[in-house]
Amino acid sequence: MNTRPLAAARIERDAEGVPFSPAFAGRYHPPGGARSQARHVFLAGSGLPERWRGRDRFVVLEIGFGLGNNALATWQAWREDPARSGRLHIVAIEAHPPTRRDIATTPREAPLGPLASELATAWPPLVPGLHRLAFDDERVEMLLAFGDVADWLPQITARVDAFFLDGFAPETNPAMWEPRLFRAMARLAAPDATVATWSAAPAVRDGLAAAGFEVRTAPGQRGHRDITLGRYAPRAPTRPLLRASGAITAGGHVAIVGAGLAGSATAWALAHRHGIASTVHDAAADIATGASGGLAGVFHGVVHRADGRHARWHRAAAFNARTAAATLVTAIGDAAAATCGLLRLGHRDADPAALQGLATSLGLPAEYARVVDAAEASAIAGTRLDAPAWFFAGGGWLNPWALVRHRLDGHRSAAAIDVRLSSPIAALRRDGNRWALLDATGRIVDMADAVVCANAFSAAALLCAVTWPLSRSRGQSSAISLPGMGRAVAPRVPLAGAGYAVATDARTLWFGATSSSADDEPAQRESDRRLNWQRLRSMLPALDEFDPDFVDGRAGVRCTSADRLPLIGAVPDENGVSTRPEQSWHAPRREGLFVVTALGSRGIASSALGGAIVAARIAGAPLPAEADLIDAVDPARFSSRLARVRRA
Repeated sequence: MNTRPLAAARIERDAEGVPFSPAFAGRYHPPGGARSQARHVFLAGSGLPERWRGRDRFVVLEIGFGLGNNALATWQAWREDPARSGRLHIVAIEAHPPTRRDIATTPREAPLGPLASELATAWPPLVPGLHRLAFDDERVEMLLAFGDVADWLPQITARVDAFFLDGFAPETNPAMWEPRLFRAMARLAAPDATVATWSAAPAVRDGLAAAGFEVRTAPGQRGHRDITLGRYAPRAPTRPLLRASGAITAGGHVAIVGAGLAGSATAWALAHRHGIASTVHDAAADIATGASGGLAGVFHGVVHRADGRHARWHRAAAFNARTAAATLVTAIGDAAAATCGLLRLGHRDADPAALQGLATSLGLPAEYARVVDAAEASAIAGTRLDAPAWFFAGGGWLNPWALVRHRLDGHRSAAAIDVRLSSPIAALRRDGNRWALLDATGRIVDMADAVVCANAFSAAALLCAVTWPLSRSRGQSSAISLPGMGRAVAPRVPLAGAGYAVATDARTLWFGATSSSADDEPAQRESDRRLNWQRLRSMLPALDEFDPDFVDGRAGVRCTSADRLPLIGAVPDENGVSTRPEQSWHAPRREGLFVVTALGSRGIASSALGGAIVAARIAGAPLPAEADLIDAVDPARFSSRLARVRRA
């Protein structure tokens, strides 16, 4: 998907005090009140709350999020209903999103005020992408797609139960009411999905009818004589979403192989977001003994001129890592994580004005990334820096081992996460509709409805007939004692550049990491310690006069793919036949088998997003990333590329 810089909504007040868009010459809601319209048109018009009762989940897709009034009214009605669905998902598309200040300061009717405050607190920076917000202990999810609706509808993967159409009037905003958009909605419609809109324009009714909706008019209110309602009832069966997977309900069971960042993220998402139990197997005697066992790692977004799939994947992953870090701070404290921002240092000769020009051309707001010169970077870090930098306000650091421990041990109330250590899985076998996990003697050690292989390089071997271009990269990090140097030389925020540096407490500075594909040596090397030290000194000139007192360190081996993106999703069946082998989303899949691996040097962030994607696919929930990012990390992509080369 080609991204475009976002233009925030320009919101004024008309003579009656109603929020008004001068760009579209329209009000955000009628004078009678936003909540009244939401309840009459969108809730009652969609048969809510009755339709979500007894359901495990209910999915709403709103085109035209505006100031969030319909979403807030839906959330409030869900909260008030004792027979509500287990989970509520609101997917919303908005080309001109409001700012956090707009969300926070817009007057709301009394029942919606507290919810609007929660929404404002969670509101993301205005950068293109699919932003996930969670409320009510993960039972309410909002997926906010910032960008044009024509770009976004093909990027959504969800089974939608109710569509809310709330764009500005067709005569002033025709792009939101085009017939092709109604056809794109039909692709997402669940059986008996409904559609509701305040517009009664004949073109809208005709377009919905042509897309397969049975349309009728209903009485409007306060300025609208009629409204349009509909139910999806196509004349012919529709093609299922290829990126979606079959749902496993809360009574199902998932086996996860690997107790590191990837496995723990998947188990946590299954339990807390979807209420699905899992058993996590690991051959080692403890959790996070591989590349996930570090004590300090950083996360931050990416700025790239092309803003392609790599940049957008790592941007989305960084948002997810920030949420994980904030959760860890709440549970354990700031000794395990921080979301204080991060400085990514550039070259000493880099021109801050040129860097700012790049940020401006991409439309990146300062709350996401801003350029600072060496003097301001030094002020932010609290120590001397000699290079300009990108300051990522949403960046930070966390302790990967503590995060894995927290996910696997700290939250067993939502659904069981059973951790079985010293439990090597040697083979998988399909038994009827379930998977059997076998040890080296052929004994069945677990049975599951779905299996997630989150065990780095071993995933390819366990899955047998898959050919993925994976490589090994040995990395070593180091730690020095701070008291002997003076705390003032340590940065107040994490640094990244030639390496990374994190002061995890008043006594220890972690930094690194080397990268070598030559071997898998687990022991630390003196040569790598010195290399880490040289890189640290290049970032922190104040260290030039000190001799390091190394107090700790760690070596590990990362799993990396040939294109430097992870492998996340349903495992392809390489013995199957595809009618379109050059397109990965058409690849046949091995039912109930998933993988999260090849996280490379950004495992903290990619594991958080990757685990969430796989958990959502298993549960049949809306996927928390756009379709072309799902395709970018699809495990079938390498076979599809080979097919395209052969076809050419």
